[in-house]
Amino acid sequence: MRPIEFGFAGTPLRATLVAAVLRGEKTATAGLLVDYEREGDELPRIGERFLVLDNEDRGVAVIETTDVRVLRVDDCDLQFARDEGEGFESVADWRAAHDRFWGSYADEIRAYLGDSEWDVTDETEFVAERFRLVEVYAT
Repeated sequence: MRPIEFGFAGTPLRATLVAAVLRGEKTATAGLLVDYEREGDELPRIGERFLVLDNEDRGVAVIETTDVRVLRVDDCDLQFARDEGEGFESVADWRAAHDRFWGSYADEIRAYLGDSEWDVTDETEFVAERFRLVEVYAT
């Protein structure tokens, strides 16, 4: 079973996102398509299960992918934004938060692409994954 990481290990964001998964509030996640390419990772498949890692990189739950789509950032809809479980009340809120997160490591993407001008735009593709919580491990 492949691990899944929400945010970066050791950060308040990861703690918040994992807690939302464990409460069943977070049922979707978004990752840049270029990150899958850069890391050499396959896209999730419907029915595939993932081990959710906490801030100490311990497995705390299992989720199962229920839907996967590659979308342009501009094509994110309000329901997907809300299903991310971070309290987004508008697509603009979702976009601003994701622009900040993706921008926090944009230099790594620029180096990978060999494009010093790369930035997230409306046309940037992301992987829109929906999932269900299958199991929570006792901690």
